[in-house]
Amino acid sequence: MVAPLTSHEPATGVLLWQGETGDVDAEVARARAAWPKWAAQPIAYRIETLRRFVNVVRRQEDALADLIARETGKPLWDARNEVHAVMGKVDVSVAAYSERTGQRRLEAALGARQSVRHKPHGVMAVLGPYNFPAHLPNGHIIPALLAGNAVVFKPSEKTPAVGEMLVKLYQEAGVPVDAIRLLLGGPDAGKALAAHPDVGGILFTGSAQTGIAINRQYAAQPSKILALEMGGNNPIIVWDTPEINAAATLVVQSAFMSSGQRCTAASRLIVRDGIADRLIAEIKKLADRLIVDHPHANPTPYMGPVIDNPTADGLTESFLFLMSNGGRPIKHMVRPHKGLPFLSPAIIDVTAMKERPDVELFGPLLQVIRVADFGDAIAEANNTRYGLSASLIGGSPEQYNQFWANVRAGVVNWNRPTNGASSSAPFGRTGISGNHRPSAYYAADYCAYPVVSAEIETPRASIGVGLKDIDVSVMGD
Repeated sequence: MVAPLTSHEPATGVLLWQGETGDVDAEVARARAAWPKWAAQPIAYRIETLRRFVNVVRRQEDALADLIARETGKPLWDARNEVHAVMGKVDVSVAAYSERTGQRRLEAALGARQSVRHKPHGVMAVLGPYNFPAHLPNGHIIPALLAGNAVVFKPSEKTPAVGEMLVKLYQEAGVPVDAIRLLLGGPDAGKALAAHPDVGGILFTGSAQTGIAINRQYAAQPSKILALEMGGNNPIIVWDTPEINAAATLVVQSAFMSSGQRCTAASRLIVRDGIADRLIAEIKKLADRLIVDHPHANPTPYMGPVIDNPTADGLTESFLFLMSNGGRPIKHMVRPHKGLPFLSPAIIDVTAMKERPDVELFGPLLQVIRVADFGDAIAEANNTRYGLSASLIGGSPEQYNQFWANVRAGVVNWNRPTNGASSSAPFGRTGISGNHRPSAYYAADYCAYPVVSAEIETPRASIGVGLKDIDVSVMGD
Protein backbone atom coordinates (compact mmCIF):
# COMPACT_ATOMS: atom_id res chain seq x y z
CA MET A 1 0.00 0.00 0.00
CA VAL A 2 1.34 3.43 -0.99
CA ALA A 3 1.78 5.78 1.96
CA PRO A 4 -0.19 9.04 1.75
CA LEU A 5 1.60 12.20 0.74
CA THR A 6 1.90 14.73 3.56
CA SER A 7 3.04 18.32 3.94
CA HIS A 8 4.09 19.99 7.19
CA GLU A 9 4.56 23.68 7.95
CA PRO A 10 8.34 24.26 8.14
CA ALA A 11 7.93 27.01 10.75
CA THR A 12 5.88 24.92 13.19
CA GLY A 13 6.15 21.26 12.18
CA VAL A 14 2.34 21.04 12.15
CA LEU A 15 0.67 18.79 9.56
CA LEU A 16 -0.76 21.10 6.90
CA TRP A 17 -2.04 18.77 4.19
CA GLN A 18 -2.45 15.10 3.39
CA GLY A 19 -3.49 13.40 0.17
CA GLU A 20 -3.10 10.39 -2.08
CA THR A 21 -0.48 9.99 -4.77
CA GLY A 22 -1.74 10.11 -8.34
CA ASP A 23 -1.85 7.72 -11.28
CA VAL A 24 0.50 8.88 -14.02
CA ASP A 25 -1.13 6.91 -16.85
CA ALA A 26 -4.63 8.06 -15.90
CA GLU A 27 -3.69 11.74 -15.67
CA VAL A 28 -1.83 11.76 -18.97
CA ALA A 29 -4.68 9.91 -20.68
CA ARG A 30 -7.23 12.46 -19.49
CA ALA A 31 -5.04 15.35 -20.64
CA ARG A 32 -4.42 13.66 -23.98
CA ALA A 33 -8.15 13.21 -24.59
CA ALA A 34 -8.91 16.85 -23.69
CA TRP A 35 -6.11 18.41 -25.70
CA PRO A 36 -7.64 18.48 -29.24
CA LYS A 37 -10.77 20.36 -28.14
CA TRP A 38 -8.74 22.88 -26.09
CA ALA A 39 -6.26 23.40 -28.95
CA ALA A 40 -9.14 23.94 -31.40
CA GLN A 41 -10.55 26.85 -29.41
CA PRO A 42 -9.79 30.30 -30.87
CA ILE A 43 -6.87 32.05 -29.26
CA ALA A 44 -9.26 34.79 -28.09
CA TYR A 45 -11.19 32.15 -26.12
CA ARG A 46 -8.04 30.85 -24.42
CA ILE A 47 -6.91 34.41 -23.61
CA GLU A 48 -10.29 35.25 -22.08
CA THR A 49 -10.24 32.05 -20.01
CA LEU A 50 -6.80 32.83 -18.60
CA ARG A 51 -7.78 36.42 -17.87
CA ARG A 52 -10.65 35.02 -15.83
CA PHE A 53 -8.00 33.05 -13.95
CA VAL A 54 -6.45 36.37 -12.86
CA ASN A 55 -9.79 37.46 -11.41
CA VAL A 56 -10.21 34.13 -9.64
CA VAL A 57 -6.74 34.43 -8.09
CA ARG A 58 -7.44 38.02 -7.07
CA ARG A 59 -10.53 36.87 -5.16
CA GLN A 60 -8.46 34.18 -3.44
CA GLU A 61 -5.32 36.30 -3.01
CA ASP A 62 -5.25 36.21 0.79
CA ALA A 63 -5.93 32.49 0.99
CA LEU A 64 -3.30 31.60 -1.62
CA ALA A 65 -0.66 33.85 -0.03
CA ASP A 66 -1.40 32.38 3.40
CA LEU A 67 -1.08 28.82 2.06
CA ILE A 68 2.22 29.60 0.30
CA ALA A 69 3.59 31.18 3.49
CA ARG A 70 2.55 28.23 5.64
CA GLU A 71 3.77 25.51 3.27
CA THR A 72 7.11 27.10 2.34
CA GLY A 73 7.82 29.06 5.52
CA LYS A 74 8.48 32.27 3.60
CA PRO A 75 7.26 35.54 5.16
CA LEU A 76 3.73 36.57 4.25
CA TRP A 77 4.98 39.66 2.36
CA ASP A 78 7.16 37.39 0.21
CA ALA A 79 4.22 35.06 -0.42
CA ARG A 80 2.03 38.00 -1.45
CA ASN A 81 4.67 39.06 -3.97
CA GLU A 82 4.54 35.55 -5.39
CA VAL A 83 0.76 35.74 -5.81
CA HIS A 84 1.10 39.07 -7.62
CA ALA A 85 3.62 37.45 -9.98
CA VAL A 86 1.10 34.67 -10.67
CA MET A 87 -1.53 37.22 -11.69
CA GLY A 88 0.91 39.30 -13.74
CA LYS A 89 2.00 36.31 -15.81
CA VAL A 90 -1.13 36.26 -17.98
CA ASP A 91 -0.75 39.68 -19.61
CA VAL A 92 2.98 39.06 -20.10
CA SER A 93 2.26 35.70 -21.74
CA VAL A 94 -0.41 37.14 -24.04
CA ALA A 95 2.02 39.79 -25.27
CA ALA A 96 4.79 37.22 -25.70
CA TYR A 97 2.49 34.84 -27.60
CA SER A 98 1.55 37.59 -30.03
CA GLU A 99 5.11 38.80 -30.53
CA ARG A 100 7.02 35.52 -30.62
CA THR A 101 4.55 32.88 -31.80
CA GLY A 102 1.81 34.87 -33.52
CA GLN A 103 0.71 34.39 -37.11
CA ARG A 104 2.59 36.06 -39.97
CA ARG A 105 1.69 36.46 -43.66
CA LEU A 106 4.30 36.87 -46.39
CA GLU A 107 4.03 37.18 -50.14
CA ALA A 108 5.24 34.23 -52.22
CA ALA A 109 5.67 33.35 -55.91
CA LEU A 110 2.76 33.15 -58.39
CA GLY A 111 0.53 35.28 -56.25
CA ALA A 112 0.55 32.80 -53.38
CA ARG A 113 0.98 33.74 -49.78
CA GLN A 114 3.32 32.24 -47.21
CA SER A 115 2.01 31.77 -43.68
CA VAL A 116 3.89 31.18 -40.45
CA ARG A 117 1.72 29.75 -37.71
CA HIS A 118 2.49 27.88 -34.49
CA LYS A 119 1.11 24.60 -33.23
CA PRO A 120 1.03 23.30 -29.65
CA HIS A 121 3.05 20.21 -28.76
CA GLY A 122 0.20 18.29 -27.14
CA VAL A 123 0.46 17.24 -23.51
CA MET A 124 3.15 19.11 -21.60
CA ALA A 125 4.45 17.89 -18.24
CA VAL A 126 5.33 20.66 -15.78
CA LEU A 127 7.53 19.72 -12.84
CA GLY A 128 7.49 22.44 -10.20
CA PRO A 129 9.87 23.40 -7.36
CA TYR A 130 9.13 24.12 -3.72
CA ASN A 131 10.69 27.57 -3.36
CA PHE A 132 8.09 29.33 -5.56
CA PRO A 133 5.40 26.63 -5.67
CA ALA A 134 2.85 28.83 -7.49
CA HIS A 135 4.83 31.41 -9.48
CA LEU A 136 7.41 29.16 -11.15
CA PRO A 137 5.10 26.37 -12.38
CA ASN A 138 2.55 29.02 -13.35
CA GLY A 139 5.28 30.56 -15.50
CA HIS A 140 5.25 27.37 -17.59
CA ILE A 141 1.55 26.49 -17.34
CA ILE A 142 0.08 29.82 -18.52
CA PRO A 143 2.06 30.03 -21.80
CA ALA A 144 1.56 26.29 -22.39
CA LEU A 145 -2.24 26.56 -22.01
CA LEU A 146 -2.31 29.78 -24.03
CA ALA A 147 -0.57 28.03 -26.93
CA GLY A 148 -3.19 25.26 -26.87
CA ASN A 149 -1.39 22.54 -24.96
CA ALA A 150 -2.91 20.40 -22.23
CA VAL A 151 -0.83 20.21 -19.05
CA VAL A 152 -0.09 17.59 -16.40
CA PHE A 153 1.42 19.41 -13.43
CA LYS A 154 3.42 17.61 -10.76
CA PRO A 155 4.21 19.98 -7.90
CA SER A 156 7.13 19.37 -5.60
CA GLU A 157 6.32 16.68 -3.06
CA LYS A 158 7.30 19.30 -0.46
CA THR A 159 4.56 21.75 -1.53
CA PRO A 160 1.59 19.68 -2.77
CA ALA A 161 -1.06 21.85 -1.10
CA VAL A 162 -0.14 24.94 -3.12
CA GLY A 163 -0.03 22.84 -6.30
CA GLU A 164 -3.51 21.48 -5.59
CA MET A 165 -4.94 24.95 -4.97
CA LEU A 166 -3.33 26.36 -8.11
CA VAL A 167 -4.93 23.69 -10.32
CA LYS A 168 -8.35 24.31 -8.72
CA LEU A 169 -8.01 28.01 -9.55
CA TYR A 170 -7.32 27.26 -13.23
CA GLN A 171 -10.32 24.99 -13.36
CA GLU A 172 -12.56 27.49 -11.55
CA ALA A 173 -11.62 30.05 -14.21
CA GLY A 174 -12.89 27.76 -16.96
CA VAL A 175 -9.82 25.84 -18.11
CA PRO A 176 -11.31 22.40 -18.89
CA VAL A 177 -10.84 20.02 -15.97
CA ASP A 178 -8.99 17.51 -18.13
CA ALA A 179 -6.82 20.11 -19.90
CA ILE A 180 -5.00 20.90 -16.64
CA ARG A 181 -4.34 17.84 -14.50
CA LEU A 182 -2.69 17.54 -11.10
CA LEU A 183 -0.30 14.66 -10.47
CA LEU A 184 0.69 14.27 -6.82
CA GLY A 185 3.68 12.18 -5.90
CA GLY A 186 7.37 12.02 -5.21
CA PRO A 187 10.43 11.66 -7.45
CA ASP A 188 9.22 8.34 -8.90
CA ALA A 189 6.03 10.00 -10.14
CA GLY A 190 8.12 12.71 -11.80
CA LYS A 191 10.32 10.12 -13.51
CA ALA A 192 7.30 8.19 -14.77
CA LEU A 193 5.67 11.37 -16.06
CA ALA A 194 8.84 12.41 -17.89
CA ALA A 195 9.10 8.96 -19.47
CA HIS A 196 5.48 8.73 -20.58
CA PRO A 197 5.19 8.23 -24.36
CA ASP A 198 2.15 10.53 -24.65
CA VAL A 199 3.93 13.52 -23.12
CA GLY A 200 5.15 15.97 -25.75
CA GLY A 201 7.68 17.68 -23.54
CA ILE A 202 8.92 18.46 -20.06
CA LEU A 203 9.03 21.96 -18.56
CA PHE A 204 11.20 21.58 -15.48
CA THR A 205 12.33 23.85 -12.65
CA GLY A 206 14.56 22.35 -9.99
CA SER A 207 18.03 21.10 -9.18
CA ALA A 208 20.80 20.59 -11.72
CA GLN A 209 21.12 16.94 -10.69
CA THR A 210 17.50 16.18 -11.56
CA GLY A 211 17.58 18.29 -14.71
CA ILE A 212 20.66 16.50 -16.02
CA ALA A 213 18.96 13.15 -15.35
CA ILE A 214 15.91 14.28 -17.37
CA ASN A 215 18.19 15.50 -20.16
CA ARG A 216 19.83 12.07 -20.36
CA GLN A 217 16.43 10.42 -20.36
CA TYR A 218 15.42 12.50 -23.39
CA ALA A 219 18.70 12.09 -25.30
CA ALA A 220 17.20 9.51 -27.68
CA GLN A 221 13.92 11.41 -28.11
CA PRO A 222 14.71 14.56 -30.10
CA SER A 223 11.05 14.96 -31.04
CA LYS A 224 10.15 16.00 -27.49
CA ILE A 225 10.65 19.51 -26.20
CA LEU A 226 12.72 19.95 -23.05
CA ALA A 227 13.03 23.25 -21.16
CA LEU A 228 15.27 23.11 -18.09
CA GLU A 229 15.44 25.76 -15.38
CA MET A 230 18.15 24.59 -13.01
CA GLY A 231 20.14 26.07 -10.17
CA GLY A 232 23.02 28.46 -9.85
CA ASN A 233 26.25 29.19 -8.01
CA ASN A 234 25.83 32.88 -8.65
CA PRO A 235 28.53 35.54 -8.23
CA ILE A 236 28.10 39.14 -7.14
CA ILE A 237 31.18 41.32 -7.66
CA VAL A 238 31.62 44.51 -5.62
CA TRP A 239 34.26 46.83 -7.04
CA ASP A 240 35.20 50.45 -6.49
CA THR A 241 32.17 52.35 -5.21
CA PRO A 242 31.68 55.15 -2.67
CA GLU A 243 28.24 53.69 -1.85
CA ILE A 244 29.38 50.98 0.56
CA ASN A 245 26.06 50.94 2.46
CA ALA A 246 24.05 50.54 -0.73
CA ALA A 247 26.44 47.83 -1.96
CA ALA A 248 26.04 45.95 1.33
CA THR A 249 22.26 46.16 1.05
CA LEU A 250 22.33 44.77 -2.49
CA VAL A 251 24.53 41.88 -1.37
CA VAL A 252 22.22 41.05 1.55
CA GLN A 253 19.16 41.17 -0.72
CA SER A 254 20.90 38.93 -3.25
CA ALA A 255 22.09 36.36 -0.72
CA PHE A 256 19.37 36.17 1.92
CA MET A 257 16.00 37.06 0.41
CA SER A 258 13.62 34.07 0.63
CA SER A 259 16.16 32.51 3.02
CA GLY A 260 18.56 32.18 0.08
CA GLN A 261 16.15 29.74 -1.60
CA ARG A 262 16.12 31.43 -4.98
CA CYS A 263 17.89 29.96 -7.97
CA THR A 264 19.24 33.47 -8.63
CA ALA A 265 20.49 34.04 -5.07
CA ALA A 266 24.10 35.18 -4.72
CA SER A 267 26.26 32.37 -3.37
CA ARG A 268 29.64 34.04 -3.87
CA LEU A 269 30.66 37.61 -3.04
CA ILE A 270 33.78 38.56 -4.99
CA VAL A 271 35.22 41.82 -3.69
CA ARG A 272 38.26 44.01 -4.33
CA ASP A 273 40.66 43.51 -1.46
CA GLY A 274 41.03 47.23 -0.83
CA ILE A 275 37.34 47.70 0.13
CA ALA A 276 36.65 44.20 1.45
CA ASP A 277 36.91 44.93 5.18
CA ARG A 278 34.57 47.93 5.08
CA LEU A 279 32.05 46.14 2.88
CA ILE A 280 32.03 42.91 4.89
CA ALA A 281 31.59 44.85 8.13
CA GLU A 282 28.50 46.57 6.70
CA ILE A 283 27.10 43.30 5.34
CA LYS A 284 27.54 41.59 8.71
CA LYS A 285 25.99 44.53 10.54
CA LEU A 286 22.93 44.36 8.27
CA ALA A 287 22.74 40.56 8.37
CA ASP A 288 22.79 40.68 12.17
CA ARG A 289 19.64 42.83 12.06
CA LEU A 290 17.63 40.50 9.80
CA ILE A 291 14.59 39.09 11.61
CA VAL A 292 14.26 35.32 11.16
CA ASP A 293 10.85 34.09 12.30
CA HIS A 294 7.63 32.34 11.27
CA PRO A 295 5.69 33.76 8.28
CA HIS A 296 3.04 35.63 10.28
CA ALA A 297 5.28 36.94 13.06
CA ASN A 298 5.15 40.48 14.38
CA PRO A 299 7.49 42.30 13.83
CA THR A 300 7.57 41.21 10.21
CA PRO A 301 10.45 38.83 9.47
CA TYR A 302 12.86 39.21 6.57
CA MET A 303 13.49 35.47 6.44
CA GLY A 304 11.57 32.38 7.42
CA PRO A 305 12.91 28.84 7.77
CA VAL A 306 14.28 26.79 4.90
CA ILE A 307 11.93 24.15 3.54
CA ASP A 308 12.66 21.27 5.93
CA ASN A 309 15.08 19.83 8.47
CA PRO A 310 17.11 17.70 6.00
CA THR A 311 17.77 20.88 3.99
CA ALA A 312 18.79 22.78 7.13
CA ASP A 313 21.03 19.88 8.19
CA GLY A 314 22.72 19.83 4.79
CA LEU A 315 23.42 23.56 4.85
CA THR A 316 24.83 23.34 8.37
CA GLU A 317 27.11 20.52 7.27
CA SER A 318 28.20 22.56 4.23
CA PHE A 319 29.14 25.49 6.48
CA LEU A 320 31.18 23.16 8.71
CA PHE A 321 32.88 21.66 5.64
CA LEU A 322 33.90 25.09 4.37
CA MET A 323 35.16 26.05 7.82
CA SER A 324 37.15 22.80 8.16
CA ASN A 325 38.81 23.24 4.78
CA GLY A 326 40.24 26.73 5.04
CA GLY A 327 37.16 28.93 5.31
CA ARG A 328 37.18 31.72 7.91
CA PRO A 329 33.76 32.28 9.53
CA ILE A 330 32.52 35.88 9.52
CA LYS A 331 28.99 35.11 10.72
CA HIS A 332 28.26 31.59 11.93
CA MET A 333 25.26 29.58 10.78
CA VAL A 334 23.02 28.99 13.81
CA ARG A 335 19.93 26.80 14.34
CA PRO A 336 17.89 28.96 16.77
CA HIS A 337 14.94 26.56 17.18
CA LYS A 338 15.66 22.91 17.90
CA GLY A 339 13.72 20.56 15.65
CA LEU A 340 12.71 23.27 13.17
CA PRO A 341 14.58 24.32 9.98
CA PHE A 342 15.31 27.94 10.92
CA LEU A 343 18.81 29.14 10.03
CA SER A 344 20.55 32.41 10.69
CA PRO A 345 22.18 34.04 7.64
CA ALA A 346 25.79 32.87 7.44
CA ILE A 347 28.92 34.43 5.90
CA ILE A 348 32.29 32.75 5.46
CA ASP A 349 35.51 33.94 3.81
CA VAL A 350 36.76 31.15 1.52
CA THR A 351 39.60 33.09 -0.14
CA ALA A 352 42.23 30.77 1.38
CA MET A 353 40.50 27.55 0.28
CA LYS A 354 42.53 25.75 -2.38
CA GLU A 355 39.49 24.02 -3.89
CA ARG A 356 36.08 25.57 -3.48
CA PRO A 357 33.17 23.19 -4.09
CA ASP A 358 31.17 24.18 -7.17
CA VAL A 359 27.72 23.32 -5.84
CA GLU A 360 24.46 25.12 -5.33
CA LEU A 361 24.08 25.83 -1.62
CA PHE A 362 20.34 26.51 -1.62
CA GLY A 363 20.01 28.58 1.52
CA PRO A 364 21.29 31.62 3.44
CA LEU A 365 25.01 30.93 3.07
CA LEU A 366 27.31 33.53 1.46
CA GLN A 367 30.93 32.78 0.56
CA VAL A 368 33.40 35.69 0.32
CA ILE A 369 36.36 35.73 -2.08
CA ARG A 370 38.88 38.61 -2.08
CA VAL A 371 40.73 39.54 -5.28
CA ALA A 372 43.13 42.30 -6.27
CA ASP A 373 42.47 42.66 -10.01
CA PHE A 374 39.22 43.15 -11.95
CA GLY A 375 40.22 40.51 -14.47
CA ASP A 376 40.70 38.09 -11.58
CA ALA A 377 37.22 38.99 -10.32
CA ILE A 378 35.65 38.03 -13.64
CA ALA A 379 37.72 34.83 -13.77
CA GLU A 380 36.53 33.96 -10.27
CA ALA A 381 32.92 34.71 -11.25
CA ASN A 382 33.31 32.24 -14.13
CA ASN A 383 34.88 29.61 -11.88
CA THR A 384 31.71 27.51 -11.95
CA ARG A 385 29.86 25.07 -14.19
CA TYR A 386 26.66 27.05 -13.58
CA GLY A 387 25.63 30.16 -15.47
CA LEU A 388 22.38 31.63 -14.23
CA SER A 389 22.79 35.09 -12.70
CA ALA A 390 25.64 37.53 -12.04
CA SER A 391 25.84 41.12 -10.79
CA LEU A 392 28.46 43.84 -10.68
CA ILE A 393 28.09 46.45 -7.93
CA GLY A 394 30.15 49.58 -8.50
CA GLY A 395 32.84 49.85 -11.13
CA SER A 396 32.97 52.10 -14.17
CA PRO A 397 30.86 51.82 -17.34
CA GLU A 398 33.93 50.39 -19.08
CA GLN A 399 34.30 47.74 -16.38
CA TYR A 400 30.61 46.86 -16.63
CA ASN A 401 31.00 46.44 -20.40
CA GLN A 402 33.97 44.15 -19.74
CA PHE A 403 31.96 42.25 -17.13
CA TRP A 404 28.90 41.92 -19.40
CA ALA A 405 30.98 40.70 -22.34
CA ASN A 406 32.96 38.11 -20.40
CA VAL A 407 30.86 36.76 -17.54
CA ARG A 408 29.00 33.52 -18.32
CA ALA A 409 25.41 33.98 -17.17
CA GLY A 410 21.94 34.35 -18.63
CA VAL A 411 21.06 37.27 -16.31
CA VAL A 412 23.74 39.97 -16.00
CA ASN A 413 23.01 43.02 -13.81
CA TRP A 414 24.77 46.23 -12.83
CA ASN A 415 24.14 47.83 -9.45
CA ARG A 416 21.13 45.57 -8.99
CA PRO A 417 20.69 42.33 -7.03
CA THR A 418 21.27 38.95 -8.65
CA ASN A 419 17.65 37.96 -7.95
CA GLY A 420 14.29 39.42 -8.89
CA ALA A 421 14.35 38.94 -12.68
CA SER A 422 11.45 40.49 -14.60
CA SER A 423 8.78 38.29 -16.21
CA SER A 424 8.63 40.72 -19.13
CA ALA A 425 12.17 39.76 -20.20
CA PRO A 426 13.71 36.41 -21.13
CA PHE A 427 15.01 34.41 -18.18
CA GLY A 428 18.00 32.63 -19.68
CA ARG A 429 20.81 30.49 -18.41
CA THR A 430 24.04 28.84 -19.53
CA GLY A 431 26.25 25.99 -18.35
CA ILE A 432 24.45 23.42 -16.20
CA SER A 433 21.90 26.03 -15.15
CA GLY A 434 19.79 25.14 -18.17
CA ASN A 435 19.64 24.07 -21.80
CA HIS A 436 19.35 27.41 -23.59
CA ARG A 437 15.56 27.46 -23.43
CA PRO A 438 14.97 30.78 -21.65
CA SER A 439 11.70 31.12 -19.80
CA ALA A 440 9.62 34.12 -18.64
CA TYR A 441 8.86 36.21 -21.77
CA TYR A 442 10.52 33.62 -24.02
CA ALA A 443 8.48 30.70 -22.62
CA ALA A 444 6.26 31.12 -25.69
CA ASP A 445 9.13 29.72 -27.77
CA TYR A 446 9.04 26.26 -26.20
CA CYS A 447 5.25 26.00 -25.85
CA ALA A 448 4.56 25.94 -29.60
CA TYR A 449 6.49 25.10 -32.76
CA PRO A 450 6.47 27.05 -36.06
CA VAL A 451 4.81 25.69 -39.19
CA VAL A 452 5.47 27.35 -42.55
CA SER A 453 2.82 27.05 -45.27
CA ALA A 454 2.78 28.19 -48.92
CA GLU A 455 -0.90 28.73 -49.80
CA ILE A 456 -3.01 29.67 -52.83
CA GLU A 457 -6.72 29.12 -53.49
CA THR A 458 -6.36 27.79 -57.06
CA PRO A 459 -3.62 25.37 -58.23
CA ARG A 460 -1.05 27.11 -60.43
CA ALA A 461 2.09 25.49 -61.75
CA SER A 462 4.46 25.44 -64.73
CA ILE A 463 7.74 23.77 -65.61
CA GLY A 464 9.98 26.11 -67.59
CA VAL A 465 13.12 24.00 -68.15
CA GLY A 466 14.17 20.41 -68.66
CA LEU A 467 11.24 19.28 -70.82
CA LYS A 468 11.43 17.66 -74.28
CA ASP A 469 9.96 19.60 -77.15
CA ILE A 470 6.48 18.54 -78.20
CA ASP A 471 6.49 16.37 -81.36
CA VAL A 472 3.84 18.11 -83.43
CA SER A 473 3.88 15.32 -86.08
CA VAL A 474 2.13 12.91 -83.74
CA MET A 475 -0.45 15.41 -82.70
CA GLY A 476 -3.85 15.15 -84.39
CA ASP A 477 -5.56 17.92 -86.27
